[in-house]
Amino acid sequence: MEISAQGGQQARAATRKRSTARERKALFYGLLFTAPAILGFLIFTLGPMVASFYLSLTDYNVFKDHTSFIGFDNYAKLFSGGDDLFYQSLGTTFYFVVLRVPAVILLSFALALLLNMNVKGRSVFRTIIYLPSIVPAVASSMIWLWLLNPDLGLINTALEWLHLPTSSWLFGERSVIPSIVLTTLWGIGGTVIIFLSGLSGIPKQYYEAIDVDGGGWYHKLRHITIPMVTPTIFFNTIMTIIGSFQVFSEAYILTQGGPNNKSLFFVFYLWRTAFRDTEMGYASALAWVLFVIILIFTFIVFKTSKSWVHYEGDRA
Repeated sequence: MEISAQGGQQARAATRKRSTARERKALFYGLLFTAPAILGFLIFTLGPMVASFYLSLTDYNVFKDHTSFIGFDNYAKLFSGGDDLFYQSLGTTFYFVVLRVPAVILLSFALALLLNMNVKGRSVFRTIIYLPSIVPAVASSMIWLWLLNPDLGLINTALEWLHLPTSSWLFGERSVIPSIVLTTLWGIGGTVIIFLSGLSGIPKQYYEAIDVDGGGWYHKLRHITIPMVTPTIFFNTIMTIIGSFQVFSEAYILTQGGPNNKSLFFVFYLWRTAFRDTEMGYASALAWVLFVIILIFTFIVFKTSKSWVHYEGDRA
């Protein structure tokens, strides 16, 4: 019996040893294959973030021979009102976000509903909607500059022909932000495609049940489509908010922050501070403020999503 017990213990020990060896081998190969992604994150994301935070605590300037550690003086200058353009760029960006996010989500969802209908040539229409999103930003911006020219632009010319009031568009202080929002709606094809993906995942029998009960398109939209597509709405909302806070190319190409700094977006101001004024330390502080703002808004959307996002398989 003693010999049998010892043999059992030895067998279990050998099994544990082989299991440990397999786990170590699996861990080795797992780390080996994930190493490019891990190294890429450490070198190109985490490393620059740490360096940026350190620089935000200094007075680093590209053309200065000496860099001093100044602590949180850059942040104190930002929030104490010592930099008027900080609050102006922040307010301009918030205004842009408030206008653009609902416009992108509502328009993309409406287009996705239309493109999800079983009509002839549906794939052609989907392609047409998506194509503008792959047009280079510079090319599309030049097109919009021509379209929105208050004197020679096609849009004002059409409005005059229809005897409707024209606008200054990008050249008016009050109209510049709505005009830029209009230009960004040109490239919502990617968001539409994501909505289409969400709509295609809704089981057809749900709509058939509404038909049996005598419901119409409104009941299908309210009780089936919108609740079932809320995870997609949630994702698109998060991505649109982040993208809207990071708007840059439109201001850089279309307006250069004008007129009278009315389109001075936060990222454009950050870029101008870093590469025109060469105040890299101060620009790093601006970058971290933007990071915290995006983090807060993302956190708020995630926390509120529990009350309006419904996932398949959820139980009441």
